[in-house]
Amino acid sequence: MDLEFSNSEKIRFCLDLRRRQPQCRQKRTFLLEETKPTNSSEMASSCCKISPIIISFVFVLFFVSLFCPVQSVDFNSTNRNFRPGDESKKLKYIRGHLMKINKPAVKTIQSPDGDIIDCVLSHQQPAFDHPELIGQKPMDPPERPRGHVSTTDMSGENFQLWSMSGEVCPDGTVPIRRTTEEDVLRASSVRRFGRKIRRPIRRDSSSNGHEHAVGYVSGNEYYGAKASINVWAPRVANQYEFSLSQLWVIAGSFGNDLNTIEAGWQVSPELYGDNYPRFFTYWTSDAYQATGCYNLLCSGFVQTNNRIAIGAAISPTSSYNGGQFDISLLVWKDPKHGNWWLEFGNRVLVGYWPSFLFTHLRERASMVQFGGEIVNSRSSGAHTSTQMGSGHFAGEGFGKASYFRNLQVVDWDNNLIPLSNLRVLADHPNCYDIRGGINRVWGNYFYYGGPGRNSRCP
Repeated sequence: MDLEFSNSEKIRFCLDLRRRQPQCRQKRTFLLEETKPTNSSEMASSCCKISPIIISFVFVLFFVSLFCPVQSVDFNSTNRNFRPGDESKKLKYIRGHLMKINKPAVKTIQSPDGDIIDCVLSHQQPAFDHPELIGQKPMDPPERPRGHVSTTDMSGENFQLWSMSGEVCPDGTVPIRRTTEEDVLRASSVRRFGRKIRRPIRRDSSSNGHEHAVGYVSGNEYYGAKASINVWAPRVANQYEFSLSQLWVIAGSFGNDLNTIEAGWQVSPELYGDNYPRFFTYWTSDAYQATGCYNLLCSGFVQTNNRIAIGAAISPTSSYNGGQFDISLLVWKDPKHGNWWLEFGNRVLVGYWPSFLFTHLRERASMVQFGGEIVNSRSSGAHTSTQMGSGHFAGEGFGKASYFRNLQVVDWDNNLIPLSNLRVLADHPNCYDIRGGINRVWGNYFYYGGPGRNSRCP
């Protein structure tokens, strides 16, 4: 069955869509001036000072995200050969899929940004459709890594727009952003909705439109990673591009057996229908081919928290030359059961990826990566104006550029330790760049990002 889009369907479902308008304008900013790092003398330049050996090695790093770019769709050309009845078959497929991922709710909450949050019994969430989990319930919290201390993170569990009304999901339930027909119809592939678009592996970092500014470590065994990331609302130039900031926990040969665990924030008009930065997760065990998905859009991640909705909009965000708002993320492998847990902020457990989802990550990770990524579709024939991070270059520093700070990894004995030998790389430094450093307050950190198209990035 052909599940691509038709003109008549696009008219029927897309012309009436209204841009969601936020109703919540509560202004909350958090100044981090007391943790402002020292001057740029501590900073190492990004890609331009990396040795040829490191650059050769880092090409492998970018395989992680280069398999699966977002693809744009020419609705006029792809739907000329539709046969009568295909549209109704496609809609039937979509509605059947929505019945699988939108579980019965014991309570429904309307978010100010237009999202609908369903409170679903924890043992009825999508993860428990997996054959390995049918009839089970979420695991108990694991032992946290040693060296993990409480912070003054001010985001807590009330960092999302939907929670600002004061409504919460009852104990024993988890909040899930409801997926709509319009969400699926925006996707460039209905069958792969909620997943990254797969493509053959490319051995250069720019040929398929994905561009990065990242810091990474490799060469050891890793059992987790932690970072604090400030949140922005970067401009995304068109529906089939995105801008994200995240951490990756990686294992495998960078071929078809690649395993990744990913978490951070992203702006993705295709996936969410707006330009809000949203908290997201992703996983794959086969290089984004048949396994894995964003958030809770398939059977995989098991959520245990009743106050955080994965895929929901983050608020507040950082402002240029103003208040900075960051989120802390920790991913680590439970030494007892082997599951990979996700913690947000100050000791707030979100949930876990069961170990059986993976092959190489059942044991350990071989690389950890932090940073930003955008898609450059060149739809206008020039480089995209999609912004990364704040939309400003790393050299502008605190309050203006995006940052990752307090970068750590988890070792074999479940200890959180500082990074050693952090490398930084931007593959198009005239469009998006990165500068790293280290100091007593922020530990390992880097600034990164940029505006995209400019006089030096045509």
